Amino acid sequence: MDRRTKIIATIGPATNSPQVLEQLIDAGMNIARLNMSHATHEDVRADVQTIRRLSAEKGRHVGILMDTQGPAIRTGDLAGALDLSPGQKIALTVRGEVSEEVQSVDVNYDQLVEEISIDDVVQVDNGNIQLKVLEKHHNHLTCEVLTAGVLGSRRHINLPGVRVNLPALTEKDMDDIKLGIEIGVDFFAMSFVREADDVTRLKGILDFNQAPQQVIAKLEDQLGVSNVDEIIDAADGIMIARGDLGIECPYEELPIIQRRVVKHCIRQGKPVIVATHMLESMIKSPSPTRAEITDVANAVFEQADAIMLSGETSVGKYPVKCIEIMDRVARRIERSGGAGYGAEVAPYDDYGEMVKSACRLAAEVDATGLIVFTETGRTARYTAWHRPQRSPIYAFTNDETVLKQLSLPWGTRAFLLDFDEKDPSANLVAAMAQLRKADLLARGDAIVSVTEVFSQGKLVDTVQMHRVE
Repeated sequence: MDRRTKIIATIGPATNSPQVLEQLIDAGMNIARLNMSHATHEDVRADVQTIRRLSAEKGRHVGILMDTQGPAIRTGDLAGALDLSPGQKIALTVRGEVSEEVQSVDVNYDQLVEEISIDDVVQVDNGNIQLKVLEKHHNHLTCEVLTAGVLGSRRHINLPGVRVNLPALTEKDMDDIKLGIEIGVDFFAMSFVREADDVTRLKGILDFNQAPQQVIAKLEDQLGVSNVDEIIDAADGIMIARGDLGIECPYEELPIIQRRVVKHCIRQGKPVIVATHMLESMIKSPSPTRAEITDVANAVFEQADAIMLSGETSVGKYPVKCIEIMDRVARRIERSGGAGYGAEVAPYDDYGEMVKSACRLAAEVDATGLIVFTETGRTARYTAWHRPQRSPIYAFTNDETVLKQLSLPWGTRAFLLDFDEKDPSANLVAAMAQLRKADLLARGDAIVSVTEVFSQGKLVDTVQMHRVE
């Protein structure tokens, strides 16, 4: 049986050669992530072309996700790295003011002084350096260093609990999105989504450009978590970006947030990705820690649609091995069962209820597979929504864009098929023939299908059970 949980790998200097990309695909990468915080447009064009070519050669429909940088607050450029020790003073300056402090660094957020308070803690470089605000001046903050560290140029800044007044999409994001539309990526991951209107804005841009990409909203701060249900409704999927989220929220809350968001996504029928620090030690080490294995296993047990690798595959020493380990862990955990959140799903409409009945029938007859036909991806996503345990979902579509977007939903394997609009039964015959050719079906296997039939001159949606002859 195919692995149900999809694997997303970030492409970077360690993996952007054709040879390594081919190895990632062979190892089980389902979606390639392009991180626009670091990737250049030239790199992205080359990577997309190579991934599309290799996918076609191998008959593997690898999706491509472009991850926008978003409204990131960063330190400016430094002539040399600053070696910081606890108790030292440092100034965070805005609008280029030169502070009289011994050490200072500029910050790209003009409203920093106005929006932060005395005694607030500024988290720099993914929380590795912590600075406590002592004084507020016209154009700079005087801070005390709480944790030792080396501060380099353009380090990321988090302001836990502070509502940051930055646009949802920056000028850089707009340029990157324009590129993504042009080269035909499959998904946009929108960084630092704080409310549903952020997603609506990006969707409006895509609609204006008649672009088919789906929008994955990244949860990275407390405000996004507090608005999670509205964001889930607005987005095509959710990414639990645990790096920034783990800085913005208390550590002990992070597992609870992850479980709650996964559960809510499954209940609302939206794909969910668990991301960041899954095999972090393997950036340098050939073996994961046992805690990392348990972390991956928990995300698989919760039945997230996908699990994601970041630095492990973009700059790590063992990118292919990371995919192989994730694949191995996911397959084993899937055999042991899941959290069962799909049992709590309440479909939106009659069609959803019909798909639910197909999943129930497949379980009762121990079907070898569920066959669905879809022009938009809706039927396949409805089926994945219920997390059928024993029957893989075989989705047949006549649209290449939908084919690649179905690289994300849990338990779904997609195939391209030219639909016979006059005779729906011919589509089922052709689909089963494809599955037989791929050795996914054998004589005597039970198959449940969601398809159309003619009844009294009209097409009617039906659930059918077949035995392979």
